[in-house]
Order: sequence, then C-alpha cells, then structure tokens
Amino acid sequence: MKLLRFGSPGLEKPGVLDSEGRVRDLSGLMADVAASALLPESIARLRGIDLNSLPLVAGTPQKDLRLGPCVGQIGKFICIGLNYADHAAESGAQVPPEPVVFNKWTSAVVGPDDNVEIPRGSVKTDWEVELGVVIGKGGRYIAEADALSHVAGYCVINDVSEREYQLERSGTWDKGKGCDTFGPTGPWLVTADEVPNSDNLKMWLEVDGKRYQNGSTSTMVYKVPFLISYLSRFMSLQPGDVISTGTPPGVGLGQKPPVYLRAGQVMHLGIEGLGTQTQTVVQA
Repeated sequence: MKLLRFGSPGLEKPGVLDSEGRVRDLSGLMADVAASALLPESIARLRGIDLNSLPLVAGTPQKDLRLGPCVGQIGKFICIGLNYADHAAESGAQVPPEPVVFNKWTSAVVGPDDNVEIPRGSVKTDWEVELGVVIGKGGRYIAEADALSHVAGYCVINDVSEREYQLERSGTWDKGKGCDTFGPTGPWLVTADEVPNSDNLKMWLEVDGKRYQNGSTSTMVYKVPFLISYLSRFMSLQPGDVISTGTPPGVGLGQKPPVYLRAGQVMHLGIEGLGTQTQTVVQA
C-alpha cells in the first residue's frame, strides 16, 4: 500500500493510493497516518479493506491535489551521515567506524512538493536525496535479525542542508540540517511488504533538469537492519519515528567547484518504487 496525507498544510487527512493512482480517503478508519496507525496490526487491517469502497478524493495527487508529509506527528526525525562510501569519498571524509547520527527538527518537515526556503544569509544550501525508513513497531535493544519487523514502510526524503551552518559554524551538524522546510517527506509511505529489498534501490536528484545525484542504496555502508538495531541501543524507537539513511554522491558540496541552490531553481528527485518529489527553491 501507499499511504499518504492530503490537503492544506496543517489540515491534512489520511489517504491511500488506489490501483489507478487516485487518492482514497481513510478518515473514516484512522485519524492520521501516524503513531498507532503504523503498528503491524493496523497495517494488516488496512490490507483487508477493498480500497474501491473508500471515498474517492477529487484531484490528481501532486498536480491539483496537494500531498503533505506522508507521516504525521513525527516523534523523532533521526538522520545518518556519511553512510554511502562514494559520498564519503566526494566529501573528502573517511567512512566512519560507527554511524554518524544527527537530528532534523520536526519543524523542518514539509510535503514532497512544497517550497524549500533558503535561510536568510545562507549561501550554501544543498540537496540530498535519501531513503526514509518509518518505524511501525517500537522497541529498544532491537536485534539486527528482527529489525525489519519494526519497519512500517519507506519513503523519499530530501535532506536539505546548509553547509556553512553544518560544517563551519562550530558545534554539531544539527543547525545546518533542521531549518524550516529542510525535510520534504513523501509523496507516500510505501508499506514494507512492497519493498522486499531496500538494499538496491535506484535514487536520483536533478536541479533545473541537470542530474547531479544518480546512485543506489547498494552503496550504503550501514544497511537498514543494522541502523535500526544500532539506534535502538541509544534510544527507544517509536511508531512514526523517521530515519533518513544517508545520501549517494552528487551533492552540491561535492561539485568542483561547489554548487549551491539559488532562489527560483527547481529540485526534482526520486527513489525507485517510492515516488518522486518536486520543490521550488525560494528565499526565506
């Protein structure tokens, strides 16, 4: 299934994509695509429903029907850095001996096609297409062998980053990662049963039609089961938590010379089987 949230910002309703690419309203069955609605038993109940029996929502998703972030009420937005060997190389960094962990603030989360704002004073705003993992069953000290049973599904994330704030202003990476609009998420949450292998998904990102990122999750250093197990040693993972798992090469920082976003440009990105995003860059 492809679960989604549709409607105006802050007023999104839960929905699901039917076999013809139309949105069906799930409001009669759940309050939101969030929390307990992402538990394995909740997803199983949805699978037993005839989608054609649900109310049809007018409009075409991502055209004249706005989609919001595909997960509501996100508790934690956890990110992994330098998790692709080829991206670490372009950044001039060594593959870390343990995953680099940082946060995006949940106030950064926006819909897949909402505008991305360049912060005031920024000259180094960058892009990063990433595989998002959404937790369905919570837990602590999760065994790597059991980790995938904790996944509700997967989605596309653009880990927008301000490199000066991240790397040159001292302290942690977080202040360059969590600016408002720096977390486009969606267009939909593809349930785990439809993604049997997250280790070999093509992923790409273009700016104004020029392809900069053209990679695959196959070059991910720390795979999804390990990341879930690893993170659960340091915090409890809860339904609706989102893990953004790192980016392949081709970010603006890695260009020679570096290339950064400017107001008026358009980013277009996607991951095989998980959908696409399109964002116009604006000045905050």
